[in-house]
Formats: sequence, structure tokens, C-alpha cells
Amino acid sequence: MTSLRTFQTEIDQIHHREVAKQRAQVVADRARADKDAKKTLGRGHARKESTEVPDPSKNAGKEPIAALTLSGEGEMALSDIDERLQPLLLSRIPEKLEQARNLIASLLTRNRGEYIFRIGAHPTSARLFAGDAAVVEEGWQGTACTLPELDIIAEQTKTAVDELSTLFESRDDHPRAALLLRLPPPDVALTAEVRCAVVGNVDSGKSTTLGVLTRGALDDGRGRARVSLFRHKHEIESGRTSSVGMEILGFGPTGKPILPQTAHSNDPETIRREKLGWEEISRQSSKIISFSDLAGHERYLKTTLYGLTSGSPSCVILIVGGNAGLIGMSKEHLAIALALSVPVVVCITKIDMTPPNVLAKTVEQVSKILRSPGCRKTPVFVKSTECAVAVSQTFGKERLAPVFQLSNVTGEGLDFLRTFLNLLPASESDTEKFITDQPLEYSVTEVYSVPYVGTVVDGIINSGTIKTGDAVLFGPDSNGNFHGTSVKSIERKRARVASADAGQCVSFALKRVRRTDVRKGMILVHKSDNPPKAVRQFEGQVLILYHNTTLQTNYQAMLHCGAVRQTVRIVSMDHPQGILRTGDRATVTFEFISQPEFIKEGMKLLFREGKTKGLGVITRVL
Repeated sequence: MTSLRTFQTEIDQIHHREVAKQRAQVVADRARADKDAKKTLGRGHARKESTEVPDPSKNAGKEPIAALTLSGEGEMALSDIDERLQPLLLSRIPEKLEQARNLIASLLTRNRGEYIFRIGAHPTSARLFAGDAAVVEEGWQGTACTLPELDIIAEQTKTAVDELSTLFESRDDHPRAALLLRLPPPDVALTAEVRCAVVGNVDSGKSTTLGVLTRGALDDGRGRARVSLFRHKHEIESGRTSSVGMEILGFGPTGKPILPQTAHSNDPETIRREKLGWEEISRQSSKIISFSDLAGHERYLKTTLYGLTSGSPSCVILIVGGNAGLIGMSKEHLAIALALSVPVVVCITKIDMTPPNVLAKTVEQVSKILRSPGCRKTPVFVKSTECAVAVSQTFGKERLAPVFQLSNVTGEGLDFLRTFLNLLPASESDTEKFITDQPLEYSVTEVYSVPYVGTVVDGIINSGTIKTGDAVLFGPDSNGNFHGTSVKSIERKRARVASADAGQCVSFALKRVRRTDVRKGMILVHKSDNPPKAVRQFEGQVLILYHNTTLQTNYQAMLHCGAVRQTVRIVSMDHPQGILRTGDRATVTFEFISQPEFIKEGMKLLFREGKTKGLGVITRVL
């Protein structure tokens, strides 16, 4: 029987291999097209070559900025750069200070306008994440400095960078600090964005936590903070989310959250009425956290699954009620996040009303489940700003699961969570997932009809770039065809932008397109003579995570693959017995029931029907 961990590793290998193959094919096609274009120019229109010889004396003595960050054999580790910066800033020699400024400028350029500068000797990750258990004297890294040196370095850094804030500072036996260097983006189109999906069992406090984070006002213990997030009347009446709610939290250049002026008001009507618009938040922010408030009730699992697969979240925030523990749909949501290989952050809420012994049981249960063979994650209980800063940079790579203990009534633990969210790497910085120099591919996740504007689609740019006025094709329709239109306008977080790049979540207003002609799961590509091919049947390697009895041919289930959500039928399988049980693995041929869809080799898929769940990857389109 194949283990989930082994199968996930193989899925990732197939995904990376297929993506690399597709990108190489695009490069080869582009080179062939350029070659053909040169041939058609003829001999009379041969390309003129420049005869100008560069003068090496002009650049003598000018060391390129990028070279300052390199150490002969490649890029330095960030800790090495921090150690190199400190003596330069302490020297007080103009040439050394200029070199430090160039190094900082290069770091900010390479890291999308944001860098965390650590001063002094810091505890190692093992010591810091162990919390109270870290009593040993060893376990410090970096160059130690004295208090006067700490102040000098901080002062010199402030003169080099306009926007600077101190994340934390310790003046005890080991003086140290962490400074946030962040440049304000020149335009909303270039603002960094982090997408987070918020999941958890019903009544665990998801909407309340988001209401407190994004509005700034604490809850009254009776659900006041969540009312402004609900989209439908029945949600307000029942107190339960039934749709995918979108909320944003902006952070300024100094790292302070962008909150309304009435954040400390106690009047619920004032809080609901005086909220900041998305456009205003986008204009003031240097980084935006986009939350998808997903449903916790079992009947809305299909909606929650679609939000997780189509939204490409950077992390999943699992909300656990301190009084109830990890129960019901929380385990289901955790299993889905692990199956999709999305990093998990756990927030234990309601710690103000939970008895200490019950809270201790919940903490123990969360730790046990995270460490179990199915999860294989190391829980890190964040109880200091220093720990929040360190874990925000490493938790996605090192199989760590940060655990925050929050109270939305007293505000305990919320500052640590805000610091953590403020420092998360931007979603669009994932160059393995989103690449700009490839052809445009935009997945449609929502469709609206806006008065006086027309049909508006919302989604994520998987690859390429697009500008206002570009001619595009959208599809496939029920017959697998693509239709032409053009982009009238582009908005990002409800603010008008001129262009958008890969990895960004944007909305397009389409020209002369009816609302009924567009649906979720469609894609937009640039207009060309060779439109993409829609697929009715495809092959995939799958692992059955759970099924009551056996799966046979003609079995139907709901498939989630990126933004595509449709019922599929099993046409054939290569299992010797012709049936699949829990834990079985096979190559299965699927067929879409309703209409063809656009899918590619290497895309991950998840299918479910009732309690049946399967995970896989597309290996071949037929």
C-alpha cells in the first residue's frame, strides 16, 4: 500500500517535470518563430550589427550593485549578508557606508522591496522554536554586538533607508534587533499580495477572527466583529458563513496595519458603516493579505474545496476553537490542505473563555495530530515577536506549523499573528508556480454582471502578463470552442490598474460578452491562430484516500483541478482486479460528464463524493 507522503512526493516530481517540459516547449516554439521571421526578411533587410566598441575605462572602479551581494561562488546566505553589513555600518567611513547603502539597495531590489535586517547574535531556530524548553546556553548564531553598537547600526540603517521599522529589540545579555526595510510600491499594480485561506469547523471563530484582524475593533463575545463580513441575510441570521467571503488586510511601509479611524469604537453600527474601502486600503498599503473566509459547515464542503483549489493560497489558516478542539470538519480541512501540499498555520481561539485544563487538552491534541505520521509537521507555539519573525520566513520550507493562541475579546496573541502575516513572502514571488515570460493563462474563478460595466471575471494569472485593451480568447464553451473579446479595464483589489503580471489576482471587464457565456473554470489566453485545446478525457495517477467499499468503472465523483470543478466518470483503470479500495493506487482514465475543460499534464487533482476522497495528478490528456 502506497503511503500518502510517498505519493505526494511522486506527484510533485511529475508536476515539476511536466511544467518544465511545457515551458521548454514554449521557448522552442518562440525560437522557431523568430527564426522563421528572420528568414522572411530577406537579404536586403539583414539585421544591422552595432560596430560600437564598449570602453572599459568608463566602468573602471564601478562595482555593480548585484556583485556586492555575491561571494565568488554564488549568492550568500542571508545571515552572511547581515554579518557583512554590520561592520560596514559601524565603520563610519564614507566609502564603507556607501558600500553598505549599495548592498541594502541591491537586497531590496532582489527581494521585491522588502528585507528583514537582523542585528547582533540571534538564537538558532531550534532554540527559538523550542520555547520554554530552551535553557541551554549554546545555540546562538551571528556576530554578537554591544548596546552602543546596536544603536549605531540602527541609526546608520535609518539614514540609508527612508522607510524603516523595528520589529523587535532585545537589550538583555544578548543585545539584538530585527529591522524591517520596506519600500512603498510606486503603484497598486506592484503591491505585494499574500493569499490565505481560512478554514476550520463550524463555530470555531473564523469570521470573528477575520473581523477583528481587518476592522481593528475587538469582539464583544456575542459575534459583533463578524457581522460586517457576511454577504447574505441568512448568514447574519444564523451566524454561519455559506459562501467564499473575501477580506483584505493592508500593511503600510512601516509594517503597521491599515485600519479604519473608528477601530476602537464600541458602537456596532459605526463599525459596520465606517469601514475602509478596498481601493483606499490598496492605495496606502505596501503589502496586502487577502483572506478567503471559507465555510465550516459540512453541507458547504464543496464550496470550501473550490476555494482551496482555485484560490492558489500561500498558506491555510486553520481555526480551532479552544473549548471544542480539533473536531468535525477541522480534520477534514486539515487533510485537504495536506493533500494539496499547502503550508498550515493553526490559530487556537476563545482562550479567554476556555478553562485552563480544557485549553491544555486542546493544545496537546493539536500537537499530537500535527506530529502524527499523516501530517509530519513540527508545531511551533508562537509566544513572542522574535519567534513570529523567525517562523514567518521558514515555516513553508521546513515543515513547521506555527500555532497561535488568540482571544478576539481581550486581543491576546493578535499582535503576534499580525506580525507573522506582515512578513509572509508574497504569493507572486513563487516563480516555480507563476512565471511572467510565458504565454498568458488566466483562470476564471468568479463571474459577475456589473451595471453600466457589463460582464466582469475574477481570477488568477497563472502565467504571462496582460494590459488594458489586449485582445483575448475565452473558453472552452460547451462545445470546446474559444471566443474572442478584449479587456476593457483591469482592477486589482477594486483599484484600477493598467496591467497585471503572473501570480496576481485581478478582475477584467470583458467587451461585448454576455454573462451567460462565461462560467467558472474557463481560461483567458492572448488571441492567436492556435487556440488551446479543450479536453473531454484524460489520464491520471490517483491514490484513494478513503472509500467505504470499492470503486469501479462508471463511478462518478466531483473533480477539483485548479479552477475546474465538474463531475467526472471513471472510464477505465489499470488495477489488476478492476476495482479500487482505500489506499489503492492506479492509473485511471476520467471523462468529464457535462462539457470539455482546459487542463494540462502535471496539474494536481482532487475528487470527492460524500466521504470518498482521492488525490492524484494528470499524466496525459486524451
